Amino acid sequence: MDKMFDGLKAMIVDDSKTIRRTAETLLKKVGCDVVTATDGFDALGKIADQKPDIIFVDIMMPRLDGYQTCALIKRNKDFNKTPVIMLSSKDGLFDRAKGRIVGSDQYLTKPFSRDELLGAISSQLENA
Repeated sequence: MDKMFDGLKAMIVDDSKTIRRTAETLLKKVGCDVVTATDGFDALGKIADQKPDIIFVDIMMPRLDGYQTCALIKRNKDFNKTPVIMLSSKDGLFDRAKGRIVGSDQYLTKPFSRDELLGAISSQLENA
C-alpha cells in the first residue's frame, strides 16, 4: 500500500450518498482519514473543526453549490491553501473554467475511478 496517503485527511462534499460512500471506501483503503458532508453549509462547519488536507466538492448541490463552497474556502485565510477538487457529472469546459475562477485546483468527472481519485490527490500533494 502507498504510504503517501496514510493519515491524509480528505473531505468529500456531495449530496449523493453513493458518491460519498464510494469515495470514502476508496480513500480509507489507502489509509486516508475521511470526513463527509452533504452540502456546502455542512462542509463549511466541518472544515474549521476537521481541517482536511484536501477537499472534494460536488458542483451541483442544494443550498450552497460547489462553486460557492469553493469560493468561500479559498477566501478563508486559514484554508485558502487547501486543495479543492471539483466533482461534476458533466465534463464541460464551462464548468472547468468556472471552477478555476473560484479557485478550484482540479476537476474530476463523475463517476471517477479509484486511479483518478488517487491521482488527483497525488498531483495536489506533489504541487503542495
